Amino acid sequence: MTDAATAAPRRPNWTLIALAAAAVMAAALIALLLVAPKKDGAIDWFAPMIRGGWMAWTLPIALFFWTIACLLVAMTLLAIRFPETPRIGLLRIETTRGDRLFISLLGSAFIHLAWLFFAGPPLWGATALCLVYAAAVFRWV
Repeated sequence: MTDAATAAPRRPNWTLIALAAAAVMAAALIALLLVAPKKDGAIDWFAPMIRGGWMAWTLPIALFFWTIACLLVAMTLLAIRFPETPRIGLLRIETTRGDRLFISLLGSAFIHLAWLFFAGPPLWGATALCLVYAAAVFRWV
């Protein structure tokens, strides 16, 4: 037998993995802010990021998708590092962290749509309500 066969397997350095993931997401955020259109030296929040593009990619939309990507990376790392068994909550269905994230995002979309219908812009109140809703979903669903 060799020493390599009898040696204990190396454990991953989760701090380093989390820091690397955070660095990649931070680099993506910096890249988004660098390519954001500018007007009079300040970021033009609602100007298209891709001139003549087929979709209205503005900075808030790009930041929204960046946030979703950050959530998915964090959930993936949590699922690998701390595997969980599904639990039964208020809805009486088995859910995992990923299921609760999906329910939170789906519910948040409906909260924002209802806010737009009943109150109109701005959406800061709807966003605050969505954070409370997401905390409740992760706690009790």
